[in-house]
Amino acid sequence: MPDLEIPALCLVLLIGVPDDLRADFARRHFAPEEVQTSLEGASERLSRGLLTVLDAPHLRALERAGAAQLARDQNVQAVALVLDPPLTSSDMQTRQDVADLHRELGGHDSPGLRVEGFRAAHRLRSRAELDSVQLRRVPLKPDRRGLHGPFDLIGDVHGCLTELLSLLSGLGYTVSGALEVTAPAGRTAAFLGDLGDRGPDTPGVLRLVMGMVQSGTALCVQGNHDAKLLRALQGHPVRVTHGLEVSLEQLSYEPPEFGGAVRDFLAALPHHLLLDDGRLVAAHAGLPAHLQGRDSGRVWSFALYGDVERQGHDENGLPIRRDWAATYHGPALVAYGHTPVQQPRWKNRTVNLDTGCVFGGQLSALRYPELSTVSVPAQAAYREAGRALMEVGPEERGA
Repeated sequence: MPDLEIPALCLVLLIGVPDDLRADFARRHFAPEEVQTSLEGASERLSRGLLTVLDAPHLRALERAGAAQLARDQNVQAVALVLDPPLTSSDMQTRQDVADLHRELGGHDSPGLRVEGFRAAHRLRSRAELDSVQLRRVPLKPDRRGLHGPFDLIGDVHGCLTELLSLLSGLGYTVSGALEVTAPAGRTAAFLGDLGDRGPDTPGVLRLVMGMVQSGTALCVQGNHDAKLLRALQGHPVRVTHGLEVSLEQLSYEPPEFGGAVRDFLAALPHHLLLDDGRLVAAHAGLPAHLQGRDSGRVWSFALYGDVERQGHDENGLPIRRDWAATYHGPALVAYGHTPVQQPRWKNRTVNLDTGCVFGGQLSALRYPELSTVSVPAQAAYREAGRALMEVGPEERGA
């Protein structure tokens, strides 16, 4: 049987009867401290960012609901491991329990568990599978703590290829006429999303960044404009506004295979990155401490859109964005963009690098660990800003 992959941080639910079957499986695949028998114990471990296993029969949906809710609350995936070999016991209660379990789980691939909120469900149906299966823990996509830099984190590009080339040159990168990039020794660029829309050359920016990521000279996170372009390229209905119409027109002149490559690239981007042993976080719109290094719809939404008012809009008809950085007190430095500012804005342990290049401002980067910023002026105002760039106070202009 092939290895079963589980996220390195998740809530694992062991499901099945009898008890000794689950206990034996848990002993072989998990450390004793990872196995919990109560939601309280599981919650405490998950809050510390540790993989946690809940061991109980969990025969009925009502019994599993608390675990699924706990995973949502802790912004981790819930993974079900169903231990379901042929029953050898003649005990009537055990047989009834197994019958109840089968009725609840549904068909061969246990569709009922996915409806309940389990991201993955693996069902082991024989003793041979139970004996041979190996569990492989896979790091979450944002977890790049083993990368230590140094890094050059680059704010929202929005199709401004000329300015990006100028910024990379100022940072010491060499770019050939074919947009092949050579990085300074040991350094890695990290793009904070919103590569396209509004600006004059979205295909050129995408081609350059895709090449850098493929060659290992850059990392990149997904921004909200990237996510919308991805949905459009996947054929989903989207409102073609806020610069998406510019990107789609520019991409229409490219070969079809380029559009497919862009789609695959954007789909593979993480919603944030945890770098340098967790000391540095890269997220398009920022990320509070309790969401860093986790994976859920809530994490994705915050990383791409920020702290947005659920109802109401500003005087320009745009969503109201709360200043999440004003109350940030996490230990990691968070580099982000999304909300255009007049110059790099330092607030607590965050730095906003979206300096409104496409609106005629600047394109900015943070050099890490030096904590110095580099900016180049826009060649033109390619688009009128929907709202004025945020002013940066004197106390917010330095690290």
